[in-house]
Amino acid sequence: MKRLFSILAVAGLMAFNATTTEAKDLAPVVSENVSEIVAPVDDAAAFVQDDAAATAEDSKPFHQVLKEYFIKGGASFMGIVLLCLILGLAVAIERIIFLNLSTTNTRKLTSKVEEALSSGGVEAAKEVCRNTKGPVASIFYQGLERADEGAEAAEKAVVAYGGVQMGQLEKNVSWVSLFIAVAPMLGFMGTVIGMIQAFDKISAAGGLDASLIAADIQVALLTTVFGLIVAIILQIFYNYIIAKIDSIVNDMEEASISLIDLLVAHKK
Repeated sequence: MKRLFSILAVAGLMAFNATTTEAKDLAPVVSENVSEIVAPVDDAAAFVQDDAAATAEDSKPFHQVLKEYFIKGGASFMGIVLLCLILGLAVAIERIIFLNLSTTNTRKLTSKVEEALSSGGVEAAKEVCRNTKGPVASIFYQGLERADEGAEAAEKAVVAYGGVQMGQLEKNVSWVSLFIAVAPMLGFMGTVIGMIQAFDKISAAGGLDASLIAADIQVALLTTVFGLIVAIILQIFYNYIIAKIDSIVNDMEEASISLIDLLVAHKK
């Protein structure tokens, strides 16, 4: 019986030692597995924080972001580019308002002039033109002024005064095209100056350090971007103005031909 208890005791001690050894052997494995589980959790938390920061950055209004980049670009060149935008828009808006006020329903005006010629003669037709705004009415009036001298004299007056009216329509449009050309040039100049400053810092430091020249390169690129933005905005307004002028000029030419035909028919 004592021998049996001794054997069981030895077997228990061996089993306990084996269990302890296995636990010790498993401890690094368990610790490594726990680290592998915790690490992705920490990475996920960091990713969530970074994503929240990026979302907060993206949630800024567009004008606020534009203002920040404008300040980063520097006041020296960005102020000049902004001045080109303001002056260009002022001229463009003034021309657009003038051209819209100068637009006339030529068919309706021609019909009124024809009725006035038939009922009251040249003076009645001139009164209709005086009461109508726009270059077409002014050309009609000048043609009617020379109606007594013949159709040829009226045609010459219409052609001459048409050139005057065309000059009025194109007034100050060249300034818009000037600002379209100057704005990107100023941006490119800012880019060149920024790159020169960056290379000066590289030569002074004796080596290439991205953090040393990043600010200068950013300023250089921002001036170019804003110069191109100004040029694009003004180009859209410029194209609209040119299209509007071409439309009014075409109406003037067609109306002039109609007026000469009316004067010839009235003489007969």
